Amino acid sequence: MPQPSSWFSSPADAATRLAEAGYLADPTTATTAYLAGALEKPLLVEGPAGVGKTELAKAVAKVTNAELVRLQCYEGLDEARALYEWNYKKQLLRIQSSQGSDQEWSATHDDIFTDEFLLTRPLLTAIRREEPTVLLIDEVDKTDVEVEGLLLEVLSDFQVTIPELGTVSAVRRPFVVLTSNATRELSEAVKRRCLYLHLDYPDAEREIVTSQVPDLEERVAVRLVETITRLRELELKKAPSIAESVDWARTLVALEIGELDDKAIADTLGVVLKHASDQAKAVKELRLRS
Repeated sequence: MPQPSSWFSSPADAATRLAEAGYLADPTTATTAYLAGALEKPLLVEGPAGVGKTELAKAVAKVTNAELVRLQCYEGLDEARALYEWNYKKQLLRIQSSQGSDQEWSATHDDIFTDEFLLTRPLLTAIRREEPTVLLIDEVDKTDVEVEGLLLEVLSDFQVTIPELGTVSAVRRPFVVLTSNATRELSEAVKRRCLYLHLDYPDAEREIVTSQVPDLEERVAVRLVETITRLRELELKKAPSIAESVDWARTLVALEIGELDDKAIADTLGVVLKHASDQAKAVKELRLRS
C-alpha cells in the first residue's frame, strides 16, 4: 500500500482542492494526480494543445503552496539550458586574479568549480530545493530525442550528476509533471518512469467556463460551449483551447452581450480563432452573418 501522500491525502482530496484553484478534475485526473504524489513518480500528461495539461501543474502548485519551476522545452534545448552550466566569465576572472600568486593550479581548479560559479537551470534548481516544488517539464515532445537522456536520471532517481561536484540528490522530491502534445512519440524509457494521463477536451467545459467567469449568463455559456464544440469538429489550423473559451466568455461579459447569436459570434470570433483561414472556414461552415 502506498504511504499517505504529502501532496494530497486521497483522490477525493485532490479533486476538491484542485477545484478550489478553478481546475475541475475528473475522477481519472484526480486519482492520477494523487498517485503521482503518493508514489513519488513523475506524471506524463498527453493530449491536444489547450486541454489544461500545463494548468494541472500550476493548479497542483497553487493548492499545495509549492513553488512552480518550469522547463519550457523547445527544439535545440541542451544540457546548459535544462540542467546547469558554469559561469565561465566569472571563472576566468578568478583565474586571472590568481595569476602571479603562489596558489597552485590544482587549488585554483578546485576553487572555480564550486557553487559560487554554478548557474543552475530548472532541472537542477528543482532537485536542490528543500521546499515543496512542482517541476513542470512543458511540451517535452518539442525537444530532440537526445534531450530525453538528460531527463532519465532526474525521472528515475531524482538526482543530477555534475562531474566536477559529484551527484546532487533531491532532499525533497518534487512533484514532476511532463506535458506532451504528442507531436512525436516519446521514448519507452521516459514513459516507463512515469504515470500516464491522457487529457482531451472536457465534458465539463461549461462548468469550467462558468467557474472562471461567474458573471456569464447560463444560457450564453451553453451556447458558447456548443459553438466551441462545433468549431473543434472543423479541420482548423488551431482548434480553440479551454483558455480561449474562457477568454471568449470574458469578452462577452465585457461587451455586455446577453445573446450569443450569429452576429455576436462573427463579431468576436477573433478571440478564439487566430488564423484568417480558420475564421473564414468557421463563417462558411457555421453560416454566420456579421
